[in-house]
Amino acid sequence: MADPFSRRKFVRNAAVTAAPAFVPSLSASDTVNTGIIGAGTRGNYLVDRLYAGSGSMIKMLAVCDTYEGHRARAKDKVQTQGKNTPEVHIDYMDLLRNKDISTVIIATPEHLHHVMTIAALKAGKNVYIEKPLAHTIEEGEEILKVARQAGKLIQVGTQNRSNSLYQEAKKMVAGGMIGECHYVRAFWYRNALNTGAPAWRYNIPPDTNEQNTDWKRFLGPAPKRAFDKQRYFQWRLYWDYSGGISTDLLVHQTDITNFVLGKTVPVSCMASGGVYRWTSNDDRDVPDTISAIYDYADRFHLNYSCYLGNEQFGYGEQFCGDEGTLEVLNRQALIFTPEKFYGKPPAHVAARKATKIEMPGNDNKAVEAHLRNLIEAVQGKTKELVAPVEVGQQAAIGGHMATLSMRRQKRVVWDDRTRKYSFT
Repeated sequence: MADPFSRRKFVRNAAVTAAPAFVPSLSASDTVNTGIIGAGTRGNYLVDRLYAGSGSMIKMLAVCDTYEGHRARAKDKVQTQGKNTPEVHIDYMDLLRNKDISTVIIATPEHLHHVMTIAALKAGKNVYIEKPLAHTIEEGEEILKVARQAGKLIQVGTQNRSNSLYQEAKKMVAGGMIGECHYVRAFWYRNALNTGAPAWRYNIPPDTNEQNTDWKRFLGPAPKRAFDKQRYFQWRLYWDYSGGISTDLLVHQTDITNFVLGKTVPVSCMASGGVYRWTSNDDRDVPDTISAIYDYADRFHLNYSCYLGNEQFGYGEQFCGDEGTLEVLNRQALIFTPEKFYGKPPAHVAARKATKIEMPGNDNKAVEAHLRNLIEAVQGKTKELVAPVEVGQQAAIGGHMATLSMRRQKRVVWDDRTRKYSFT
């Protein structure tokens, strides 16, 4: 077969995929009026990427956050980059009442995804919802049901699907470059100093207090408890608000495995782990170490590992075919290695050349493309979303299965016909 992986061809195609598309002059009616719910670390980043990739296509009419500092920063950003002054809200329902807003970005802690996404759909809004789709499988299933009734667009923030490296990997697999693939190894490793910001111990603004932080609205449906600024700003460390590794990191990798190989949902998962590294004066609930083994119905196996105490290997996926291996590392390098067959490869494999493509910063371009895909769908310029709600729920189910298995210390089985899980 012809080699589709020449460096010149790939870089040319990747540039077309990843760079912001040319957008003609837009009339006022073409502009997509947007709002942001959750303007913290991730929300602030998404606003930057939205302006960078779709700035001429949108107008940010409102911002919402329960922390005063985030609201002020978001307002200033819109005034600076969007050249307009947005409405500023503490309560997301006030933002959703603005009938001029057609599309909202939700970048809040995951325990709020369910109630906010459903409220947005019922208010007639299109939605960009950060992954995971919801805090539990059941909540995700309810979002699916409401989404079908609402008939609105939902893009889930699994942006690896918009990354040109993974798109090329998908083409290569489909073209037979690695032969049959029955096994993927996925991993994500991080580290930090005890005196730094160890694993999701995000910075807490020094002015934080109960007066400028709406703790009640932050809790939402979560168990009630006294004001705790660590839980507010470092929510990803607690089961009440987060699935930890499973729904922040692993979910990206089950999703992109599905994308590259054309999979959907695993049939079973066995997982184990715990808090092994960050034990000193740390009240985190969620593990810093986890391993998960997934089986799929079509003779496929996914081996996942994550450890937040060593960064040597970074993060990525290794697609192991019987004729070659594809690796996507740190979202910015794609490596193809043909099988050696102990020095005696068949001629069609021997003709394939080992190749490495590096594209630093490619994740920023992927997020811009992912947001732009939704904006263009709202405008009617494209009919297909890259990560629609059904795909987002498939990815989330894989993450939740690992959490369920680890916490119950049992194998969890998913029945896609009944849309239910059980333990064995």
